[in-house]
Amino acid sequence: MKKIIIAALLFVASYTVEAQELVWETNVNKAMEISNKTKKPLMLFFTGSDWCGWCIRLQKEVLKTPEFAAWAKENVVLVELDYPRRTPQTPEIQAQNSGLQQAFGIQGFPTVYFANGTNKDGKMNFEGLGQTGYVAGGPTAWLAVADGFLKKK
Repeated sequence: MKKIIIAALLFVASYTVEAQELVWETNVNKAMEISNKTKKPLMLFFTGSDWCGWCIRLQKEVLKTPEFAAWAKENVVLVELDYPRRTPQTPEIQAQNSGLQQAFGIQGFPTVYFANGTNKDGKMNFEGLGQTGYVAGGPTAWLAVADGFLKKK
């Protein structure tokens, strides 16, 4: 019986570790370099991490799950563009995020935008693949929407 319990705990722990290993870039230029090297599109997550209830819910129900972690590692380069109210950010990140919010026309949070990006002569260019936000139904429902955008490319 002890062996079964230990095996179950190790199995659950491995899923928790897998979800925590995701790397969310905050610098879009660095994310574009990775995207171009790996030939994976960007997944830009526009969030208000410390005040937006729907953003927190999306994180909890989808973005911090083992299903999402496995999918993300295979399919996208993760980029978090945060607009916190209480958490300090560097002026560079604030300026970058503000510019991207305007460029993508983001009016509400959470917004997740899928795009291919290039940087020519210091200017960022994006080819939009689709956008979504919170989708009820957990990771399965959310990933079905995301896969629909990625299969179009």
